[in-house]
Amino acid sequence: MTLIKSISGIRGTIGGPVKENLTPPDVVKFTTAYVRFIAARCHDKKPTIVVGRDARISGELVADLVEGTLLACGADVINVGLCTTPSTEMAVITYRADGGIIITASHNPRQWNALKLLNSDGEFLTDSEGKQVLAMAEEEDYAYPAINAIGHVVSREPFNDRHIAQVLALPTVDVEAVRKRRFKVVVDAVNSVGGIVMPELLRALGCEVVELNCEPTGEFAHNPEPLPQHLTEISQVIVREKADLGIVVDPDVDRLAFVSEDGSMFVEEYTLVAVADYILSLKPGPTVSNLSSSRALHDVTERYGCTYHAAAVGEVNVTTKMKEIGAVIGGEGNGGVIYPELHYGRDALVGTALFLTYLAKKGLTMTQLRATYPSYYASKNKIELTPAIDVDKVLREIKTRYANEQVNDIDGVKIDFPENWVHLRKSNTEPIIRIYTEAKSMEEADALAQRFITEIKTICQL
Repeated sequence: MTLIKSISGIRGTIGGPVKENLTPPDVVKFTTAYVRFIAARCHDKKPTIVVGRDARISGELVADLVEGTLLACGADVINVGLCTTPSTEMAVITYRADGGIIITASHNPRQWNALKLLNSDGEFLTDSEGKQVLAMAEEEDYAYPAINAIGHVVSREPFNDRHIAQVLALPTVDVEAVRKRRFKVVVDAVNSVGGIVMPELLRALGCEVVELNCEPTGEFAHNPEPLPQHLTEISQVIVREKADLGIVVDPDVDRLAFVSEDGSMFVEEYTLVAVADYILSLKPGPTVSNLSSSRALHDVTERYGCTYHAAAVGEVNVTTKMKEIGAVIGGEGNGGVIYPELHYGRDALVGTALFLTYLAKKGLTMTQLRATYPSYYASKNKIELTPAIDVDKVLREIKTRYANEQVNDIDGVKIDFPENWVHLRKSNTEPIIRIYTEAKSMEEADALAQRFITEIKTICQL
């Protein structure tokens, strides 16, 4: 199958040959390299690493391998068990650990798992740091510590409750305002760790919760990526239950999508837009999203007389840009909200609390709030990579063909036309070329996508 090493960590399918999949030897190899990288920054101090995982079927298997390897390398371990990605990040910060490993393949199907690697700030390693880890993984002269120098498990306790408390303590989260609205909310947690956390958060906010796919079995009830075509069940339940809204998270709870009271998609691109609208109303300042995100954030930011900035795809690229310009809010159009007042990481918990606060204060329904934003429609497509496809050649050719347009090549090629845009890039997480387009109608977005898919196939002679 596939083993992918990128800015998003070490990701692969379970089972199969070593070096081609995420097998036990591969888990040990990359965990060893990571802890060596972290230990080099700790000087003479024994490193402490936080380990958390989502509810994937392979999660316990991989977590045991990771924990054992960390101990064998002389690191102490804080094991937070079933834990969301943002909660694991917050645990690194709260415990002042030296790093963290999150065992999750995010939105990928059940056969996938991954090691997401964090620094001492609870943030993902940069591209250059990741490359150092990959280089160390290929070294064969490492000697593991003797018995007196092995690590110990410092604790095994959940952290999700502490994360919820930290979210609710934010000055921008008005718990009483949300409680007064008494929202009825349907939650679809795709049978992963969100099924533990999201209902608890919502009940703390005074919401009536209808649980859907909230058993953390790892048996995903539908494709785990929170896209409209995968969310027909929750739409039906919202209407049947006469709920105020629906909330959907991915398996590790860093992506957040909303569904309106009539069962229509609020659209995950607008998760960040709505939260940014709220934050900008309190504290005007710069905003950031990645190149594949909706133009709507740019429009809303300009309403407040503030400046919008684009970053390359990848959470660490967005957070780097946010720090550089002092952004008050940022994230990714896939439903990833990054609120620096809490931490620099995509966080569906803080996104939910901020969104519900804004919805409560505005006194609007979901469909009414959605109508206040510019209407753009995104078409997200992909082409499976084969040996016949030279991605770099494709991107160079496209860039040359459209040299007279507004082109950004910091991450693949994005072409901003006056009324729409297209972004072509090689995925960090799957063996595919992504073709994202956005326009003022779905038909126009789809047509633009098909036009570029045809161009790519022509260039590759497929």
